[in-house]
Amino acid sequence: MTIAPASRTGRTVTIADGNSIEAARPQSRYLDAGGILTHYVEMGEGVPTILIHGGGAGADGWGNWRVCLPLFAKRCRAIAIDLVGFGRSDVPDPAHFTYSQDARDRQLAEFIKALGGGPVNLVGNSTGGLTAIGAAQLVPDLVNKVILMGSAGVHTGIVAPLRALTEYDFTVDGIRRIIGSLANPDFNPPEDLIQYRHQLSIDPDVRRGYSAFMGWIKQEGGLHRPDAFIARLKHPALVLHGKQDAVVPLSSAHRLLELIENSSGYIMPHCGHWAMMEYPEAFTRISLDYLFND
Repeated sequence: MTIAPASRTGRTVTIADGNSIEAARPQSRYLDAGGILTHYVEMGEGVPTILIHGGGAGADGWGNWRVCLPLFAKRCRAIAIDLVGFGRSDVPDPAHFTYSQDARDRQLAEFIKALGGGPVNLVGNSTGGLTAIGAAQLVPDLVNKVILMGSAGVHTGIVAPLRALTEYDFTVDGIRRIIGSLANPDFNPPEDLIQYRHQLSIDPDVRRGYSAFMGWIKQEGGLHRPDAFIARLKHPALVLHGKQDAVVPLSSAHRLLELIENSSGYIMPHCGHWAMMEYPEAFTRISLDYLFND
């Protein structure tokens, strides 16, 4: 089915009829985040808590957080956004836009300002975690707590499992390889998730944006920030990491804990890079306890 845009300039994305993930998606909402029309979905009331997806092909706020979103919504206003170049958010022409980490940081910071009602909590997975670190530094007074789950940031280079993302071939099997690299070996992804992500990834605009972002990562030799940059995060932070994470090594979590002054840690056994997908109930419970049980 064709999804009608929720605003004058919202992008239209086509998802096949019968995809149960798409059928259950809440109403689209949009905010102008510093010139990037940013798509999001939300549930619940209370303290705004922004859920930030990672950078794999076909990622978006709803597909990555659809199980956790209603669980978070029991305690807060849970908001899942699409970062620039992903999902239904703007996909600027790579000829005139650099798909860098700075661009993602700025988009999230501008989204937080446009949203209002802060301070907000930030919950980021993988590149979404690094985006939370950057945005929190740009608008420090508008951020309360940060959760970094399988977060990028520490220099590890492009490890072998990450090549499933950087060398994605825009096929269904390519999506299967990505999911296989992200989750623990016992995780059995639902077929509708595979199809949903593939259909998002082959949208012509998204494909161009994704290729530009992966090209930038390759040029940079990975997705990381200097130690001094990470250490400037002074917000309370929970570093949550899967013990079997093959994309971001466990040593990265240890280093984040060393660098971030006000950080706590939680290591999940039998878990890969995708805690919110592999163990959504446990991940949400741990997160909510940290955010709201002082």
